[in-house]
Amino acid sequence: MKKKASEMSVFEMVMAGLEDSIAFSNGKKLSLVTVRVPAPPPPMDAKAVTEVRKSLNMSQGVFAAALNVSPKTVQGWEQGVRTPSNASLRLLQIAREEPHAVLKVFRGKDAQSHAPEKALARRSGARAKA
Repeated sequence: MKKKASEMSVFEMVMAGLEDSIAFSNGKKLSLVTVRVPAPPPPMDAKAVTEVRKSLNMSQGVFAAALNVSPKTVQGWEQGVRTPSNASLRLLQIAREEPHAVLKVFRGKDAQSHAPEKALARRSGARAKA
């Protein structure tokens, strides 16, 4: 019976890895798992942040609440004074590519946030007709 990784010494883990590698090289072990790591979020300048916020029809304060950052942070991003962190860039990417996801999550926290969703639906309908 194999030991759990938490029960193995560093030496035992290295040896097990080497043995697995040799078995794979010899064609005896073909059950390796490949993990695909997502690419880092794309950079976003001040204009792009503003466009994302406006596409959601949100004020800086509401947008900040949706992203769980301070309004001053959003203001800084939009003025080019601050640069979004990697975590914030990922949220901004999601907001740009999947705006309905942001609105769905935000609506659950604030019952008054239906106005941005209606504006987005109007805009989406206009795009679909064009």
